[in-house]
Amino acid sequence: MMDVLQEIRTKAKVLGKTVALPEYGDERVLKAAEIATHEKIASILVVGDPEEIEKKATENNIDLSVVGIVDHLHDSHRQEYINSLYELRKAKGLTREQAEKWLNNTMYYVCMMLYHQRIDGVVSGASLSSPDVIRPALQIIKTAPGIKLASSCFLMVVPNCSYGANGVFIYADSGFNPNPNAEELAHIAITTARTMELLVGVTPIVAMLSFSTKGSAHHELVDKVIEATRMVKSLKPDLLVDGELQGDAAIVPAVAAKKAPGSPVAGKANVLIFPDLNAGNICYKLTERLAKGTAIGPILQGLAKPVNDLSRGCKAEDIVDQIAVTVLQTQK
Repeated sequence: MMDVLQEIRTKAKVLGKTVALPEYGDERVLKAAEIATHEKIASILVVGDPEEIEKKATENNIDLSVVGIVDHLHDSHRQEYINSLYELRKAKGLTREQAEKWLNNTMYYVCMMLYHQRIDGVVSGASLSSPDVIRPALQIIKTAPGIKLASSCFLMVVPNCSYGANGVFIYADSGFNPNPNAEELAHIAITTARTMELLVGVTPIVAMLSFSTKGSAHHELVDKVIEATRMVKSLKPDLLVDGELQGDAAIVPAVAAKKAPGSPVAGKANVLIFPDLNAGNICYKLTERLAKGTAIGPILQGLAKPVNDLSRGCKAEDIVDQIAVTVLQTQK
């Protein structure tokens, strides 16, 4: 199912959305803008200094002739965004002068563009750290109604793999919440199941992972996963979810038959929910390196409008894939 990434791009093309890229000084971002525009995955706006953008594009032989460029320091909407940001954050102590200074930062600027519905999504993180991407999104866009917390996941595509959805998995949380409690873990599982449906179009089969399978070990860390599983089943009784399960019991049918006989999830899981960020982050990176997997993300979940992060080691094609994911996330 390695073509899942191409399928995501194809689905994005018909939606006609606009995505902003604020990291205008990074040639990978400019190359991704060129590719995404020529493939008609989305209309792309690069936000930043037009002279620097043009210089960087020329130096790297990148064609931005059909890519939109927004000068955030001289944009006609700038004063509107300053006023709006001030109103949004004045209760937190933000002054109008500080709001103007914040909007010198292109990441804050694109979030205000998104807030005012002038774009449909944002992709950033090739140069910026994850906190510098996530903080403006949470301050301005905030979480969607009914969502208790934002989280992140990675779409993992593993070649020559029969597990999961023919080698396709979603790992969560692998980039955001360090140590979620049972309730938070439950909400991460529910949100991630929705992401699997939205991006891959298959029925999510959710494994709540632990170092224990069905009581094989006893510890407060196991208890958290057991409680989270109970909460997911209570909140979403139609969702295929089970836990606690070890990694092999979650995805390998032969192991599942021994360790968790009768489980509707064991041996079949395609959504893997990790008990904390240590486990999730380590596993996605090991899957990339040892199994030669492709990791798209961090995909941010639970925000009112799509803002997505990138690995700072990403390639231009990874950014294009993340743009396509962002477009699909615009669907309700």
